[in-house]
Amino acid sequence: MTKQEAIEEVKKLVAAPSCCPEAKAAGEAYLKAVGTDGEKAAADALLKELAEDVTSVDDLIALTKSEHGVKIFGADGAKALEAQAEKAKAAGGKYCVCPACQAGGALLDNPGALA
Repeated sequence: MTKQEAIEEVKKLVAAPSCCPEAKAAGEAYLKAVGTDGEKAAADALLKELAEDVTSVDDLIALTKSEHGVKIFGADGAKALEAQAEKAKAAGGKYCVCPACQAGGALLDNPGALA
């Protein structure tokens, strides 16, 4: 992944409706810091936040099967999301299928591209 591709992933992350406020703030701080002396620190902070926030596909599957997941997504939504996650896992996916986790996972897989 090139640095420009990493920047595009950060932009996708902060634009994703599923992005938590902490990851959004870290992503926005990184984008503001690109090309400055604070870029490395902002990249490190973003990666630290993503490590805490990005959900694995296995954890997503477990959530969709739980009572809490059914409350969040509804019974039909949980089943549909479980099927989508199972399909992603079968294709080698490691992360939750939401846009925020997909972008965050791409960044976690390519940490050197941020700095």
